[in-house]
Amino acid sequence: MTIREILKILHKEGWYEVPSRTKGSHIQLKHPTKPGKVTVPNHSGDIPTGTLRSIKKQALK
Repeated sequence: MTIREILKILHKEGWYEVPSRTKGSHIQLKHPTKPGKVTVPNHSGDIPTGTLRSIKKQALK
């Protein structure tokens, strides 16, 4: 699964990108009703399984 596919799913679920305060290779997303943020790496290629699991865990809090 690529970063674009993950972002597409999260955007459909209502997550939106938070403006970045610093430089970096990660994107932070926030949900209007759910607590916390989801951090997604902005790298090319497929996302490793463990990273995907972490993103899912953050989004389901």
